[in-house]
Amino acid sequence: MRSLFRKKSIAELLDVAKSKNSSLKKELGAFDLTMLGMGAIIGTGIFVLTGVVAAEHAGPAIILSFIISGFTCVFAALCYAEFASSVPVSGSAYTYSYATFGEFIAWVIGWNLILEYGLASSSVASGWSGYFQGLISGFGLHIPKPISSAYNPANGTYVDVPAMIIVFLIAFLLSNGVRNSTRFNNVLVMIKVAVVLLFLAVGVNYVKPENWTPFMPNQFTGVATGAATVFFAYIGFDAVSTAAEEVKKPQRDLPIGIISSLGICTLLYVVVSAVLTGIIPYQKLNVKNPVAFAIQSIHQDWVAGFISVGAILGITTVLLVMMYGQTRLLYAISRDGLLPTIFSRINQKKKIPLVNTWITAAIVAIFTGFIPLAKLAELTNIGTLSAFIMVSVGILVLRRSQPDLKRAFKVPLVPVIPILSVLFCSYLIMQLSGITWIGFAIWVFIGFVIYFAYGRKHSHLEAESVKEQKTSA
Repeated sequence: MRSLFRKKSIAELLDVAKSKNSSLKKELGAFDLTMLGMGAIIGTGIFVLTGVVAAEHAGPAIILSFIISGFTCVFAALCYAEFASSVPVSGSAYTYSYATFGEFIAWVIGWNLILEYGLASSSVASGWSGYFQGLISGFGLHIPKPISSAYNPANGTYVDVPAMIIVFLIAFLLSNGVRNSTRFNNVLVMIKVAVVLLFLAVGVNYVKPENWTPFMPNQFTGVATGAATVFFAYIGFDAVSTAAEEVKKPQRDLPIGIISSLGICTLLYVVVSAVLTGIIPYQKLNVKNPVAFAIQSIHQDWVAGFISVGAILGITTVLLVMMYGQTRLLYAISRDGLLPTIFSRINQKKKIPLVNTWITAAIVAIFTGFIPLAKLAELTNIGTLSAFIMVSVGILVLRRSQPDLKRAFKVPLVPVIPILSVLFCSYLIMQLSGITWIGFAIWVFIGFVIYFAYGRKHSHLEAESVKEQKTSA
């Protein structure tokens, strides 16, 4: 039992990150990290989930859903910022948990984050496919129905080929190095923010206050369920912390990137939701491209065209950051021996986990090609929320166990902020459906099997323990 909770010291983690054999190239600054966070956060949440959640759960009160989820993420983000400034190592919550709770808990958190990034990437690729097909239909082009969406024989669809293609194109971009990837991301983020501002500038003139009535059609239950669902839109700031080993000044720049990207995006989400549900009755927004659909309904087709292009570019950056986060997470777990070494193999020329990138792309493509969007978002959320809870608890544990640890950023009002983070995340996680919990339980069980069948035996801490025993004998 003791071996399940063996920990890596923070000094060990930092030494591994600095190792010449496994180090990643330090290329990123505070601006890059902020744009990376915005690249991940502004996308499917604004361009896809706003309509679905308003129509099915919250109505115009989706504004409150975004505010609740935003506050939850602010509390969690502050905790992430402290960890990121103290332990600037790839792996995000997985790495923080390894230093705080021990190997087994770290593996469970890492396994849940694999679920987060993998399914988030798949879900985002599905949303990208919807907007892309909407755009080309304006030119009279149509993807054959059987290959236009995920497996649903009742609708005559079997595989989402456009979604699979964009996954492999992103993998190609990531395989060219982190500097080129972030430059591409920065340009696309600027374009999609401009598109969002264009929507607001045009749409605000067509808002009809009567469309906000009833404001809360499903009472607060609908708002809470909506908050648990739109939480998916915010998870991008977690991906910022996975870039830790590729940041020039991580102790300063990581907190800036995490907090600034989250603050900007929360404001945009709330304003877009208000305008969207003011333009068109919320009941009509259950479509794959609600923002463009709303603009088309007021006969501003030229704006709708820009929005479709902006949405495609915006969702592309989300997919880019999610897949990037997945590869760095797998890299960190593999480097500790809990996954096969192929995931931590670094291409010495490009200084990236190249093979890892293509394996990730293949898995994501299979999921996005065959599993419907609605089934992906909730499973992503439950994995993310569980990780946020552990990071928040970890701040309390580490403050007590290592009070003298150098922290470039400190969570204010400890223990209040971490406790609020745990309570908010726990509340949202309880709003998710029973089928989501069943799927999550199956995923965790698979993780247990992999750990005890492979990870525990191949753990580098296990190898060190055996070596010490032989030396002492």
